[in-house]
Amino acid sequence: MYEIVIRRLGNLLSVKSLVTLTLTGVFAVMTMHQAVSQEFMTVYSVVIAFYFGTQVQKAQGAVEGKA
Repeated sequence: MYEIVIRRLGNLLSVKSLVTLTLTGVFAVMTMHQAVSQEFMTVYSVVIAFYFGTQVQKAQGAVEGKA
């Protein structure tokens, strides 16, 4: 169980995850200040779609590999 936690923390520190978490933090702050521009929303949407799209592909690959 300890190894799983360490592995997940290591995965969280990947560049892709850090960029996504940083953009989410910036989005939250901009939303509180009501300063979200259309350009930022476009970039944020693309990054989030890419991040979760790769997660879905990874999960599907794991399921298909085990089947």
